[in-house]
Amino acid sequence: MSNPTDLTISSLQEGYRCGAFTPVDVLRALEERISAVDPIVGAYLSRDFDTAVAAAEKADITLPLGGVPIGIKDAINVQGESCTCASRMLEGFRSPYDATVISRLRSAGAIPFGRMNMDEFAMGSSTENSAWQKTRNPWDPARIPGGSSGGSAAAVAAREAFATLGSDTGGSIRQPASLCGVVGLKPSYGRVSRYGLVAFASSLDQIGPIARSTRDCASIMNVIAGKDARDSTSLDLPSEDFSARLGGDLKGVKLGIPKEYFVDGMDKRVRECVENAIRQCEHLGAELVEISLPHTSYAVGVYYIIATAEASANLARFDGVRYGHRAKDPKDLLDHYMRSREEGFGSEVKRRIILGTYVLSSGYYDAYYVKAQKVRTLIRRDFTDAFEKVDAIVCPTSPDPAFKIGERIDDPLRMYLADIFTIATNLAGICGISVPCGLVEDEGTSLPVGLQFLGKPLDEARLLGIADAFEREGSGDILTRSGLPA
Repeated sequence: MSNPTDLTISSLQEGYRCGAFTPVDVLRALEERISAVDPIVGAYLSRDFDTAVAAAEKADITLPLGGVPIGIKDAINVQGESCTCASRMLEGFRSPYDATVISRLRSAGAIPFGRMNMDEFAMGSSTENSAWQKTRNPWDPARIPGGSSGGSAAAVAAREAFATLGSDTGGSIRQPASLCGVVGLKPSYGRVSRYGLVAFASSLDQIGPIARSTRDCASIMNVIAGKDARDSTSLDLPSEDFSARLGGDLKGVKLGIPKEYFVDGMDKRVRECVENAIRQCEHLGAELVEISLPHTSYAVGVYYIIATAEASANLARFDGVRYGHRAKDPKDLLDHYMRSREEGFGSEVKRRIILGTYVLSSGYYDAYYVKAQKVRTLIRRDFTDAFEKVDAIVCPTSPDPAFKIGERIDDPLRMYLADIFTIATNLAGICGISVPCGLVEDEGTSLPVGLQFLGKPLDEARLLGIADAFEREGSGDILTRSGLPA
């Protein structure tokens, strides 16, 4: 049996069953790997090895995720652990409770292990906005891993986590998964409880898995999905086996190719890689159908009105009164509010609060926010019409491979366009998954490219089956590689 840290979750569980190693052995191997490579990658903000070992000693390996360590994005609450959202605003805060997804992981035998770095309050596409550290791409440490779940994706790619949980508001699971060469699933809105996720934009946020295989994502979804009485937006649906369609093929599957997703300005190498992958889908039996999503060009503008408006409202709670950073010796209440927020929030968070407050302000609410919601309905309708013709949509995940650290940090508009192919999925509330589809060369470095499959609302099982069929033929050894030493 190979080094446990090289394994997928399903292979790890097979190792448990045959007695090749124990959950404690695995945690020790994982800690050794983290100690060796995380000084380069910077995926972890913190981890409690002793508590994890205590859980591993009692792990029931017969449970669905028994003895499997899973890293947690620093926006998801784990009782007794820090939850800073990579912000000075929440420095020193410890969660008083478990998020619903954490409770469900524990019930399935998993071991939450480590707090993963992110863009502050999930606002960013590069994990350069963290107040604590920059996370680097394991394929080339001079480059970004994507964001906002950059720590979650980089840890899986660097083999210092078997799987992680991230959150996706406009592509924050799929885009870093693409840039790091791993698999990332954004479930349909309402499929997974958001209770215990620190809110960025409440009508867009969704928790989902990042892993080394589609099968591993399905295994995690089998545990975390479902109705939660503490989240009124979670849907009351019959339990579903998200692994049910794995192992099939693409014969007879109709895949839509949206012409609006193959536009000028996209990196030519990425485009070629994605087009080759789509041809491979056709070779595997899929029927390709050209479709149109005519309101795609409005998606970025609509997203940055709705998301910032909701962020402005959600982040109003961080005022230095009940918890969070508190300014020292304020002159009066107004000075207390202003200085606490000035000192606690980073520049990108402030930018989005200002934008959101502006579009919600008197005289601009109808002109911006209400109009954006109307266009959001049109974007959702585009997908509804498309899914009447096709089973799923296939397109790029990101228009570019991983760019260099610092390259776009002073150009917010260019940074926002990094999510141009992922944003509409959140606006429409549908599901999406990114799987590796190839490598491109840049300055002598191999960089992964992600292929994105989009599915109908609540059609995760079929989407996972399609992604799995492609992955088994089209991802090659990308999922087992990175630029770091083995």
